[in-house]
Amino acid sequence: MSVYATLCLLAAMAMVISLVNGKIGKLQSTIAITAGSLLLSLAIVIAGHAGWFSLDETAATAINQLNFEDFLLKGILGFLLFAGALGIKLPHLRDQKWEIAILAMASTLFSTFFIGGVLYLLCGWLGIQFDLIYCLLFGALISPTDPIAVLAIVKKLNAPRRISTQIEGESLFNDGFGLVIFVTLFSIAFGGAQPTVLSVGHLFLQEAVGGILYGYLLGQLFHYLIRHTDDHSMELMLTLLVPTSGYVFAEFIEVSGPLAMVIAGIIIGNRTRRKGFSEESQQHLDHFWELVDEFLNGVLFLLIGMAMLSFSFHPEDWVLMLAAVPLVLLSRYLSVRCAYLGFNRFRRYNPYSVKILTWGGLRGGLALAMAMSIPSGIMVIPDKNIDVREIILVMTYSVVVFSILVQGSSIVPLIRRSKVWEADQLKRGKR
Repeated sequence: MSVYATLCLLAAMAMVISLVNGKIGKLQSTIAITAGSLLLSLAIVIAGHAGWFSLDETAATAINQLNFEDFLLKGILGFLLFAGALGIKLPHLRDQKWEIAILAMASTLFSTFFIGGVLYLLCGWLGIQFDLIYCLLFGALISPTDPIAVLAIVKKLNAPRRISTQIEGESLFNDGFGLVIFVTLFSIAFGGAQPTVLSVGHLFLQEAVGGILYGYLLGQLFHYLIRHTDDHSMELMLTLLVPTSGYVFAEFIEVSGPLAMVIAGIIIGNRTRRKGFSEESQQHLDHFWELVDEFLNGVLFLLIGMAMLSFSFHPEDWVLMLAAVPLVLLSRYLSVRCAYLGFNRFRRYNPYSVKILTWGGLRGGLALAMAMSIPSGIMVIPDKNIDVREIILVMTYSVVVFSILVQGSSIVPLIRRSKVWEADQLKRGKR
C-alpha cells in the first residue's frame, strides 16, 4: 500500500470514528479518535496472536511506511501550530508574558532533570542498566507540554482567561527551549559530542531566537501581501503559504520552524485579521483553518492510537510504562507549584490554576515523534533484545495515551470549579 493510500485510509477511519462518536459517545473528538484507534490496534494484535487473521504485520508495515516522525515534524506540524496560533489573543499573551516564559523555560528544565534523575534511580533499583544520559533524554522529550494536544482538547473547554492563556502560551513556546535541551542531550548520547556553554548558547540563539525573528519577518511579509489584495480566495491562499513554504524555508536556514509558525500565526491572527481582512474574510479565515485543524488532528490522533502496532513489548517495558505516568505527573506538579510560589508574590490567581496546569499539561504526537527519532541498536538488556529506543518509546507512549485519554477527558470538573470561583469573585467585586 502506498503512503498516499495509507493516509487516505487513515483519514477515512478518523472521520468514521468522529461520526460514530457524534451520534453515540459525545466525547471530545480527539479523545474519541485516539481511544477508537487504540481499541482497533489492540483488536488487530489480539487477532494476530490468536491466529484468526494476520493483519498485525500488514498494519504495522503501513504505519512504519508512513513514517510518523517525518509526517509530524516535517509535515503537518506547521499547519497545526499556525492554526492554533491564529486564535491566540495578543493582549492576553502580553498580560501573562512572564508566567509563560518561566513555565516554558525554567519549569521545563527542572522537569527534565527531575524525571531523568528519578528514572535513573528507579532503573538502578530494578536492576536495569539504563544510563543517566538516556534517562535525561527521556526527561527532555516528555517535559514540554504538547501544543497540538493542549490546543485540541483544553482550549475548547473555555477555561478562565488567565489559566487558558498560560497553558496555551506555555505549550506553544516551550518547543524552542525543549528542543535545545533534547538536541544537546541527543548529541551527548549518540554523537559523542561534548557540548560547551558556547555551543549550547549558539544552538539556542540559532533555533529559538532565530525562529522567533524569522517568524516575525514572515508574519510581516504576509501581512503586507494580504493587505494589498482584495481577492478573498487569494487571502486564504496566502495564509496557506506560511505553514508550507514558510515552514520548509525555516528548516533550510536551520531555525525553529514551530516557533516561526507560532509567531507568524499570532501576527496574522491579530494584526492582519484587524487590518487586512474584511468581516466576511475573517469568517472565511476562521472556518477554513478550523477545518484544516480538525482534519489533520483527526489523522494525527488516529496515528497516535495505532502507533502501538509498530512497538515490541517485554515485561520490563510494562514496569517502566507504569512508573513513567506518575513520575511525569509528579514532575509536572512540582515544576508548576514551584513557579506559582513566585507568581503568587506579585499577583492573585485562581486557586485551581496549579491543578489545571498540572492535569492539563498534555503530551502528544510531538513527544512520540522525538522518541521515534532515537536510533535503535544500543542494547540495555541484550539477551532479551531490549534497546534504548524501545524503552524510551514505550514509556513515552504510555504517558501520551494516559494524558490524552485520562487527563484530557477528566479535566472538565476542574475547569468548571475554576469558572465557578471566577464568577463568585466577579459577583463579590460588583458588590
